[in-house]
Amino acid sequence: MKLFSQLRWFFVLQWKSYLGAVTLLITIALMQLLPPKLVGTIVDGITHRQMDGYTLMMWIGLIVGTAVVIYLLRYVWRVLLFGASYLLAVELRNNFYRQLSRQHPNFYLRHRTGDLIARATNDVDRVVFAAGEGVLTLVDSLVMGCAVLVVMSVQISWQLTLLSLLPMPIMAIFIKRYGDELHNRFRVAQAAFSSLNDRTQESLTSIRMIKAFGLENYQSKLFSDVATDAGTKNMHVARVDARFDPTIYLAVACANMLAIGGGSWMVIHNQMTLGQLTSFVMYLGLMIWPMLALAWMFNIVERGSAAYGRISSLLEEKPEVTDGDLDLPPSRGVLDISIQRFHYPLTEKASLEDIHVSLEPGKTLGLCGPTGSGKSSLLALIQRQFDVTEGDIFYHSLPLRQIKLDEWRARLSVVSQMPFLFSATIAENIALGYPQATQDEIEHAAALACVHEDILNLSLGYQTEVGERGVMLSGGQKQRIAIARALLMESEILILDDALSAVDGRTEYQILQNLRQWGKDRTLIISAHRLSGLLYTNEILVLQDGHVAQRGSHSALAEQAGWYRNMYRYQQLEAALDE
Repeated sequence: MKLFSQLRWFFVLQWKSYLGAVTLLITIALMQLLPPKLVGTIVDGITHRQMDGYTLMMWIGLIVGTAVVIYLLRYVWRVLLFGASYLLAVELRNNFYRQLSRQHPNFYLRHRTGDLIARATNDVDRVVFAAGEGVLTLVDSLVMGCAVLVVMSVQISWQLTLLSLLPMPIMAIFIKRYGDELHNRFRVAQAAFSSLNDRTQESLTSIRMIKAFGLENYQSKLFSDVATDAGTKNMHVARVDARFDPTIYLAVACANMLAIGGGSWMVIHNQMTLGQLTSFVMYLGLMIWPMLALAWMFNIVERGSAAYGRISSLLEEKPEVTDGDLDLPPSRGVLDISIQRFHYPLTEKASLEDIHVSLEPGKTLGLCGPTGSGKSSLLALIQRQFDVTEGDIFYHSLPLRQIKLDEWRARLSVVSQMPFLFSATIAENIALGYPQATQDEIEHAAALACVHEDILNLSLGYQTEVGERGVMLSGGQKQRIAIARALLMESEILILDDALSAVDGRTEYQILQNLRQWGKDRTLIISAHRLSGLLYTNEILVLQDGHVAQRGSHSALAEQAGWYRNMYRYQQLEAALDE
């Protein structure tokens, strides 16, 4: 029942639909009390030969009319109740997506993709089912059960009613125990389903690697183990679930036995008529649904409660990087980086120290250094995926942590080494950040990224479907399409994180020349392992162990002893040998 308290915000939001549905449920429950009463009247009338054919048909017509009205009312309340509960699914999934989009990399280190998908789909469905069917069964069972009890006690015999209900307290004790056990087992089963979902997602996304290494049998065994574990835990849930109905039917059978035995004795001793006993047995039959519904309600609400607990635990998790409240001026500004020290959460070792640089519009900054030197960490801080531990980064002289995240990220375009393409057309992927772009604008951005000719050589040109994650394209084509996507957005700051690693030297040179023209009044930050990509930058930072080991222009660093000169000469020699 805790779930209904947790969802009261939604019930208040949709109070008209729920009030209408509950009102109709109460009306239907009261109308269902009429047929047994009429049947009892008919039985007594026929038994005592006090009812003619016209009166009999009138009573039968009234029973049929009542059934038709109940049918129509049931249709209306289903539209109201389940329509409102489906809106809950939309609301929960929207909140869930917004929460995921606000989170930062550390969040995704703790939560697997398959588990997140399971919570957004299966868990939400369980909560919605409880908000629809759970409310229905709760109201219907309580109203119907209480109404039937009142009618049986007041209009027929309270003694027989009390006798018939003796098995019910015992049944309630067992149902409560089953509900608690079901809640715990269902949480475990949902966790197992999340693991199964995660294993499925990983297997599908890495299927090419699995085939390349001949790991099909090994991966199949791993998947089989996870699937078997999920099936076992769901069987534990099913075993508890299977106890509800037998317990209820046994209690109902005992209640009927007591009712017929006690009622027959009362009829024999003229304390009750045969028609009244018939009505009582029919009313007792109406009690079967409330008891079944109550048990079913416990079942689905406990499942929904366990699922809502999994969802709310994520919805309540606060982002590690909080939003600011300052708006940015509309003009382009200076990016000032002043990092005293930065270390990742849960670590003490500094990833970056003493990084100071100022970038005016139209300037280009190059980043290089050995693997693990801190290049990606610096770019992550500029994108504000993390906050600087000591120091800050400024734009328009405003600290990034005080600027609204949406406004800051609207000024950035980022292209990573492993770009992500959606399962859509090439044109749609390029226009991702600027959906209203014209075909000419899309083609112009593609030409700047030196991918226009490649696209025209494809079967459908810009309307070619790239497949999931761009599986139909080469690595270089994916990188250039991602660059075109970034250029189309016309952002103030463009970040290329080793985004030219998969293209040849000639294409790289042409793209860099195009970027020099495109970025005359924009800020460019280029991180690269291949130093030929940094030839035309205004300043280069050579990072080693999180420190700036060298800085200057390409020509100055190429003559200065150190990592940059050694690596540049090595790459030149390598290129000469390749030729």
